[in-house]
Amino acid sequence: MKIAGVIVLLLLIAGAGAFFMLAQKSKSGASPGLVDGRLAPCPSSPNCVSSEDGTDESHRVASLPLSAWESLPDLVQAQDARIVDLRDNYLAAEFSSKLLGFVDDVEFRKGDDAVHVRSASRVGHSDLGANRKRVETLRAALTGAAS
Repeated sequence: MKIAGVIVLLLLIAGAGAFFMLAQKSKSGASPGLVDGRLAPCPSSPNCVSSEDGTDESHRVASLPLSAWESLPDLVQAQDARIVDLRDNYLAAEFSSKLLGFVDDVEFRKGDDAVHVRSASRVGHSDLGANRKRVETLRAALTGAAS
């Protein structure tokens, strides 16, 4: 019984170490930026959402109203994100998880009639819905800011 406990403890330590290393890996790198004037497509993994045309239904979120563009920098920073790029038609920010500091990239592209958004984890496969929830939290904050 003692050996089984030691094995379980070692597996837990190894798992925690792996998560720590993955979190550190997510801190390097950058958002994908614009690709041919649009936000990069989502990968096949479920840890990304996007409002760009052509996004499959499992990754799709609604775009934001064009009127949101001016409010976005303040709203993003109010969500404890760090803006890493801000141009006339593009905003990129990094969100970090509270527990291990996993970094997710959130990007916005100002289009002719809407603001497109892409939120994606840098590492891993699943995000347990964190990116979709983040976009909806920003959308709700925009609704409150417009009131």
